Amino acid sequence: MSWSQNSPHTLPDDRRAGIDVTEAFEPFAQRNDIFTRAFWDPQIRSTQTDAFFASYRIEAAPRRGDGFGQKDFALRNASWLISDLIANRGAAEGRREGFQAPMAADTPCAPDQIPVDDPAQMSREIKRIAQFFGASLCGITALDPRWQYASRVDTRDMSEAPNDLPSGITSVIVLGHEMEEDLVATYPSALAGAATGREYSHEAAIVLQVAAYIRNLGYEAIGSMNDTGLVIPYALKAGLGEYARNQMVITPEFGPRLRFSKIYTTLPLAYDTPRPRGVRAFCDICTKCADACPVKALPYGPPTDQRPNQSAIKGVVKWTSDAEKCFGFWAKLASDCAICLRVCPFNRDFSRWHHRLWQRLALSRFRKVALWLARNHGARRKPGAWWAGALKR
Repeated sequence: MSWSQNSPHTLPDDRRAGIDVTEAFEPFAQRNDIFTRAFWDPQIRSTQTDAFFASYRIEAAPRRGDGFGQKDFALRNASWLISDLIANRGAAEGRREGFQAPMAADTPCAPDQIPVDDPAQMSREIKRIAQFFGASLCGITALDPRWQYASRVDTRDMSEAPNDLPSGITSVIVLGHEMEEDLVATYPSALAGAATGREYSHEAAIVLQVAAYIRNLGYEAIGSMNDTGLVIPYALKAGLGEYARNQMVITPEFGPRLRFSKIYTTLPLAYDTPRPRGVRAFCDICTKCADACPVKALPYGPPTDQRPNQSAIKGVVKWTSDAEKCFGFWAKLASDCAICLRVCPFNRDFSRWHHRLWQRLALSRFRKVALWLARNHGARRKPGAWWAGALKR
């Protein structure tokens, strides 16, 4: 799955998806992602990073104010439970499923394949099944070796391992999972981390169930979360949204407030197409995420192919964060930070008419008016207020 050096790699629909690949492109080795580096790279690993991971096991839970008490950590850690159970089941083989390795199949492929005469109809059925199991969004695109990790990670010694898929894989089903708006509003806090953890657990279950359905039809299906390949390019190519300055995919339905997972499959499917609507033009004039970042890890200016460090992919023109600065702040918090998500003007409930009206302005030539209207958008909600509201319901 490697690409020869010094040759152009941009495909015809890349531009429509907002993807700009240069001749310097190299597939990304997962060993270099910032979370994996925290286990093997002395430049990243520290007492703080060890405490960060320990806090997810209640071995080190700071007690320092609203949003960081024992109840907050308890809810956050409980929200991760299903994801953790899945992730840990391959530990003896050096596989952290859903993170450094694809999810092992619990269901064999049926010996007989159902015939698929109409891939477009099958795509509609798969989207209906994904919705049935709880996915908020679903799009489908072609397997693209550029976005597959050059290697995966053996978690026994953090060494590189082959990142192979079964032969015949042609398609990637991309699933979106909405995060709870009220919890997201409390970032940064351990409490807000429950919004992330809940969706990791939800997506683990949903991915396994949709993959099992496909395998019961007689086709290969490999469930995947953070592992195996970069999900953002697949989400863009599957038409689910557009890339933003805050490094997230802005969707028409939920803005940036969701997580993505994927399923690799041999099932014949029709593909969705990218749907640019104007997010790039809005991000060109908006710097709310970069302004709000406590450690200034987010970029100003236009997209470039500059890499702040080895935790960024090489040869892609885009807005790229400094992952070392970002994760360093997470480690200090002993929880994740998504201030950039919270303050994003697109972080709205688009089921409400006035937010849909704002979206129309933001994606039009009146985007500067929309930005002015969003000047006070994204204020932090006190975690204690979330607890009070949750108890009243």
